[in-house]
Amino acid sequence: MANERKIVEEKIRRILLKEYLMAKTQRAGFGGLDIQRTPMGYRVTLITERPGLVIGRKGATIKRLTQAVEARFGFENPQIEVQEVQDASLNSQIMAEKLASALERGWHFRRAGHSTVRRIMGAGAKGCLVVISGKITGQRHRMEKFKAGHIKFCGEPKHLWMREGFAIAKVKLGVIGVKVHIMDPRARLPDEIDIIDREPIDEAEEPAAGEPTDVEEAPVVEAEPIPKEEVSDKKAKPKEEVSDKKAKPKEEVSDKKAKPKEVKEKAETKEVENGAAEDKRDKGDEHRGEAKEAERAQE
Repeated sequence: MANERKIVEEKIRRILLKEYLMAKTQRAGFGGLDIQRTPMGYRVTLITERPGLVIGRKGATIKRLTQAVEARFGFENPQIEVQEVQDASLNSQIMAEKLASALERGWHFRRAGHSTVRRIMGAGAKGCLVVISGKITGQRHRMEKFKAGHIKFCGEPKHLWMREGFAIAKVKLGVIGVKVHIMDPRARLPDEIDIIDREPIDEAEEPAAGEPTDVEEAPVVEAEPIPKEEVSDKKAKPKEEVSDKKAKPKEEVSDKKAKPKEVKEKAETKEVENGAAEDKRDKGDEHRGEAKEAERAQE
């Protein structure tokens, strides 16, 4: 439990330091704070829009801040460094403070919200979300959102690429909270894929040592053209064979048809021969009868 209490106390001390520096550097445009522990003490990096106001003449202002940090918050040997913001329009904390000051000066919340979104998106941000909540136009509390571009609300992309800023606007009706979420222009989301085209390989370039060389293709041998006469003979032969094959069945059919006629002729010849034999028999019988009668008459 002792270790957990130390962690909680350290977090509370850092948050109190951040609020103190925000209040002291409000005119300079507070853009963020980074606290790191080193073997020599603590290094505090202060990001502002106008670092000259934080440093002061001959470093007088920053010396006073260093003494206050060491005395009030118990940081041993603090070293404060001041950095200038590269683009104030992409810093969520600075834009939240600017929006809060615009509301305090009497700007209509819709005009202030839309102008803030346009300025952020014009600076190149991938997405922006502005939330204004409180007694905006009456006694009833409500919330208005202004958004543009691509926004992530959860997951790893939100923790990596979304920057959050918070400020308070004190107006007649009460306190209005302002939140600004900005997606970094360098954000690379999981669904973004680059398709790389292969570069054409020059034939003149030689392969480096250790790289596999391309296998040489065998030369293509063109076939000699066939003379037209042979082609015509090859084409003509099948026709003759087909004609012979077609002619044979006709001859066979004609033979089959001729056979019944021959059978009929043979049958007729047999009948004629039989009839002639019968006539001969009848004639022989007649001669025999005549011979017998002649013998009888002689007797």
